[in-house]
Amino acid sequence: MLSQAEENYLKAIYSLESELAKAISTNLIAEKMQTKASSVTDMIKKLSEKKLVDYKKYQGVLLSEEGKKIATSIVRKHRLWECFLVDKLNFSWDEVHDIAEQLEHIQSETLVDKLDAFLEFPSHDPHGDPIPDKNGYMYKRKKVALSTLSPQDETVLLGVKDSSDAFLKYLNKKNIAIGNTIKVQSIELFDKSMEITINNHLISITNQVAKNLMVKELEYKY
Repeated sequence: MLSQAEENYLKAIYSLESELAKAISTNLIAEKMQTKASSVTDMIKKLSEKKLVDYKKYQGVLLSEEGKKIATSIVRKHRLWECFLVDKLNFSWDEVHDIAEQLEHIQSETLVDKLDAFLEFPSHDPHGDPIPDKNGYMYKRKKVALSTLSPQDETVLLGVKDSSDAFLKYLNKKNIAIGNTIKVQSIELFDKSMEITINNHLISITNQVAKNLMVKELEYKY
């Protein structure tokens, strides 16, 4: 059985691999884990001895097949618990990450499978991220940043790139939520800020916000 620290490292490497699609440096892992590079090196050696990562000095770290399987399972549990907390216990989407961080280390596969069935097999968590099924497969929707759209484009909000408490609370204040229809009304040439219509209200958002709102890719672009 792995320690919680080992599981956290596997999940962090999985996240970085998914984002960057390349071998991950110890410095990047240290930044992700908010720890020292020397601590990362020690942990990578342990994970390598357990054949959960492939590590080559100066080339970086990649998850092995077994490491990826374990990391995917942890991600599955985390995202299912987030769904449970939001859908069944009425937590806000900015409140659930830290709680799910604790619950993701539960080892019972039977409990997780029953949780999945109880939630009616959700494909995405409250932040729009795909949930792996029990075999590790994920349904990934085609998403692009809202900042890539043009005036008069209309789309649907599918997720967020930044899932920090601060950003999610900002979206709550703006009444912006997953599933909302968004229409781009105008874009400022100076700073790329946008005026958008959402929930039948016209609001302004910065380019930074638009970059972190992931929307459905348009099938037709005029």
